This record gives sequence, structure tokens and C-alpha cells, in this order.
Amino acid sequence: MKITDIQALGTNLGGGNHIYVKVMTDEHLIGYGEAYRAGPDTSVVAAVEYLKDWLVGEDPTRIEHLWRIMHNGSRFPGGSIVNAAISGIETALWDIKGKAHGVPVYQLLGGRCRDKIRVYLGTGGGTPAEAAAAAVDAVRQGFTAIKMSPFPTGPEKMPWAQVLKGAAAKLEAVRRAVGDDIDIGLDPHARLFEPYKALELAEAVAAYRPMFFEEPLRPENISAMGQLREKLPIPLATGEMLYTKYEFRDLIAARGADILQPDIVLCGGLLETKKIAALAEADYLTIAPHNPLGGMSTAVSTHFAASTGNFLILEYRLDTVGPNSKLLKKPIRFDNGYLVIPETPGLGVEINEDAIKNHPLQYWRRPLVIEPDGNVAYQ
Repeated sequence: MKITDIQALGTNLGGGNHIYVKVMTDEHLIGYGEAYRAGPDTSVVAAVEYLKDWLVGEDPTRIEHLWRIMHNGSRFPGGSIVNAAISGIETALWDIKGKAHGVPVYQLLGGRCRDKIRVYLGTGGGTPAEAAAAAVDAVRQGFTAIKMSPFPTGPEKMPWAQVLKGAAAKLEAVRRAVGDDIDIGLDPHARLFEPYKALELAEAVAAYRPMFFEEPLRPENISAMGQLREKLPIPLATGEMLYTKYEFRDLIAARGADILQPDIVLCGGLLETKKIAALAEADYLTIAPHNPLGGMSTAVSTHFAASTGNFLILEYRLDTVGPNSKLLKKPIRFDNGYLVIPETPGLGVEINEDAIKNHPLQYWRRPLVIEPDGNVAYQ
């Protein structure tokens, strides 16, 4: 079997950009994967198309070999654009391999070590009342865990003491609303520059027992993350902006996290994430994959989680409501706080090409966060 073509299918149905990868073969097997929308998204599409010429004519089942062609052959270590493209192609290759052998992908990764995949839902709300209502709604839908911002609305415009009070009030309201049995993850979204502020924020909310404190600092200074983790009263989670086993090795060596959060469609793909998980397991760390895209990315993450012993929990977005409900022909099934592991060959989902063909990528950028003195803050 040989690869005959690789296509990047960029689309936006109203729920954000998605960059799907379609790999075709001379035996008429087709594999689908997804590349992260790292931005600029058209650059990810261009990178997939560039790598295509390296892989056409190759055996799609030689996944490690093809990964090394793309990664090692790039000479300079790739950043978000290149690694997103590699991840999208690599995940599509696993879809082909599963279909070729007539088994779900998790069977090729060691088989299931669990029977279902626990997930959490991201919830909103700027005020304590709004955050509590959103959390209660998630619990009503069957979720046993949520993730939310600890910040009150507009923290960059507030005195820091007011931010801390607002965060504590917000967490107190949510904890009271959902009770002690619901896990609450916190995501400062790497918006803090000073480690001491991250520590003070963690101390302000520690009494409400967060499940994790996600990416309080930017990832550029791994040693600062390690120093922060030594002092934190709650678990530190990070990794969504790191790529390959090499960067995660540095994070682990710096003792910079309790929970690693690789994004499988950004950090290098399924097999690379399995290697990251093995490094983490040897250091008694768990894995909670970053997965804000939903749909295809969720399917990829489900097979990883099913076959990885130190998996903790998966980020999830509902695939059955809103514009994204049309992206897949049939998404992974959600059942009372868990995902049902698919048993069909490959990844178990198919892109709805008829629905996306006339809906191209749209230009977007994150809005700038401006502090009172005009300085551009992290977002």
C-alpha cells in the first residue's frame, strides 16, 4: 500500500477553524486526522501541503518511519506550525492503519487499559453567580468535572488584591453550587507574568480544592515553572504549548508539573504522545490531554486515553450541539461524564466532507489584552 495524496481540509462552520488532514492510498483506504489551528491557520495548511511531497509513494503503515522523515528531515526543530502539520498527518496514518488491520486504533497502541474515558467541560461565567450557574448546568448534563477561569471579569484592569478576592469569591460560589464531589480545574491561561502572582492566586483558591492549576505562567521559562511548583498548594498542570518528547523531557527534568497536558494534534501525534506519557509515568506524573477542538481531535485523544495507564482526564467540548455538530458524520458518544470508546476500525469517526466543502477557513486573531497604562498583556 502506498500514499497517493495528502490534502489539508480547512473549514469553519461557525465554531472556529478546523484543519483536517486526509491521506489517500492506492488501495482506496482513506485516513482522517486533524492539525491544530496554531495560527496563522493558512500556514498550517501550507505546511501539510509541503510535507505531502515528502510522503507520496511511501507505505502509510510505517508511521514511525514517516514521522522521522517529517521531523528529522526538517533539520531545524519545528514550532507550532510544523508540529501541527506533522500531528495532523500522523493521526490520519493511524486511521489508515487501523482500517487496514480491521481494528480500532487503541488496539495498535497496546489495547484498552480502561473501559471508558472521563472528560471535563469548560464552563464560563465572569461573576460568582454566573460561574456557579454554568457549573451546575454542566453537572446536569452528566459531567463530573469542569474547568473554568479563576479570574473575575477584566482582571487586567483591577488592582491585584481585588483580583485575588474576586477569584476566591468565584471559586467559593462554584464549590458551594456543585458540592465536594465535582472536580474543578482552573485555567489562568498563561496570563500571569510574575511567578509570585501565580502563587498568590493559587493560595487564594486552595481552600476549594481545585483539581489542577493549568498553565499559570508562560512556557518559555521552564525553570520558573519548576520553582513555582515547589511552592504551590495545588497541582500544577501544563504542556499545551510544548512540542515533542524533547520539550516535555525538559519540563519533567525541571519538576515543572504534576499533570502534563500535551495536545495530541499539536505536539507530534499519537505515538509521540505515547512516548511523552511513558516519560511521565516513570516520574509518577499523569496526563490530561489538551483538547479544545472537539470532534476529530476528541477521537484521537480517546484512543490515546484508552491505551494509556497514566491518563487522568480529557478536555471535551460537546460535539452534538451548535455548528460543530456537522463536522463529523457521527462523533464519539458522550455518556454521563464519560466517552464511549469506539470499536470500529481506525479512529472510529469520519469527516463530513459534504458539510465542510463550501466553508473555508476564516481569518481570526485573539483580541489584545491592554493594561490600564497601555501595555499589551499576555492573553
